Amino acid sequence: MGLGQTDRMLIVGHGSRDTDSNQEFLDFVQQYRQRYGDVVEAGFLELAQPNIPQGIARCVQQGAQHVTVLPLILLAATHVKLEIPEYLASARHQYPEVEFTYGRNVGLHPSFIELAQQRFEAMPAALMPREGTGIVLMFRGSSDPDANGDAYKLSRLLWEKTGVATVETCFTGVTYPSVWEGVRRAAALGVKRIVIVPYFLFTGVLIKRVRGWLPELMAQYPQIPIEMAHYFGPDPRMLDIVAQVASEAVAGKSYMNCDFCQYRLASTSAHSPERANA
Repeated sequence: MGLGQTDRMLIVGHGSRDTDSNQEFLDFVQQYRQRYGDVVEAGFLELAQPNIPQGIARCVQQGAQHVTVLPLILLAATHVKLEIPEYLASARHQYPEVEFTYGRNVGLHPSFIELAQQRFEAMPAALMPREGTGIVLMFRGSSDPDANGDAYKLSRLLWEKTGVATVETCFTGVTYPSVWEGVRRAAALGVKRIVIVPYFLFTGVLIKRVRGWLPELMAQYPQIPIEMAHYFGPDPRMLDIVAQVASEAVAGKSYMNCDFCQYRLASTSAHSPERANA
């Protein structure tokens, strides 16, 4: 990206109870440093350290006058819309001499759809006729309907690109349909093979859990081969995506896709002229 001498960037990862996941994120941040030569720090939202306040403190200690905070999180839900902005509000109060810019989350970038397509196409099932193949596109899942709606949008885009019989959206938790239901729906449509494609950046508890389910899923549908593709990372294009989103943020061109977000609607309703005059 090429940050200025007094610019720093904090890349925020979710954090996991799985040490492999946390290490993959830290390795990614190190790869970003090496490629772009920027002073970039890492910070986790939860479950691991350094946390966000520690990451911001490191940026300030290095003489930052401007810090770009970029969430390396795929879909925008509570973490992106509420928690990280709260950390930034606290940082602005603690470091009034430092300018903070908040970049958008990365999950709707077109390159991730291309990655999902390529993860599918790397599987043996992709060599078979597409009209007999089903994809189960797997997301983490959220209590935010806007984020879950984005998952369905991404599934449609992947279906358009791959030409398979169906792309079924599923979630590993919090909301439905589950992975099991996604596989059931694909099987009910009569597909001859199924590929589970994780819309995940790194490994972790959930990726390993679903891989552990594969023998049971295959036993439940013995007539349908079921495979699971690789998650996104590590891939050099992820570095390019982060650099592009960070550049947009620094240039003041970073916008959140949040028109239907329940948090935004509640906030604007609470501060509407009608509400104020009630």
